[in-house]
Amino acid sequence: MKYKLVIFDWDGTLVDSTGRIVDSMQQASIEVGLPTVPDSAVQNIIGLGLPEALRTVWPQINPEQLSEMTQVYARNFVYDSKVAMAFFSGVAELFRDLRASGRQLAVATGKSRKGLNRMFNDLQIDGRPVGDQFTASRCADETRSKPDPLMLQELLDELGVPGEAALMVGDTSFDLDMAKNLGMDSIAISHGAHDNDVLLSCQPKALCHSITELNKWIQQNG
Repeated sequence: MKYKLVIFDWDGTLVDSTGRIVDSMQQASIEVGLPTVPDSAVQNIIGLGLPEALRTVWPQINPEQLSEMTQVYARNFVYDSKVAMAFFSGVAELFRDLRASGRQLAVATGKSRKGLNRMFNDLQIDGRPVGDQFTASRCADETRSKPDPLMLQELLDELGVPGEAALMVGDTSFDLDMAKNLGMDSIAISHGAHDNDVLLSCQPKALCHSITELNKWIQQNG
């Protein structure tokens, strides 16, 4: 077994939440009074920490607007958005197979700790909170934002796993470049925020088009 630890991004990788993120962000920008931007501009920053994402989409944003956007976006995402959100097909089977093979699972996400913990508690796999599936996790408000590799290094240090025995799985260039910056192998998943050509430019070990395909790749190659 090559990979003893599999580290997942959250939004767009395990959870089909890209549409909800875009909707929540766009509605928040209207409420705060920021300029209208294309949906693609919001989609392209998914994976960054929220402050970094907001400054990328709206470079002119001032500290007061940044604070307000953070609060309004979070409210929209949790309570107001009507866009559905669920695990991608095959996630439950993937977790069962990886854990049955003795691998540890972790999360490295641009979400806040509060946001990830809410997802960990609210979403379930096999009748239990999904957070029970993971040995460790890191969020953007606890460390440096992607593509800085610090959150990956912190996970490796916490779990005592060398980088060559870990695999990063993500749907954005931020995820893949984070792994590349640490010399860690990565797998791209194509059903999330970034286009295939962007993902392939980051030199992942493979580009998978579904969770089921990802599961087969790890079982055969990892």
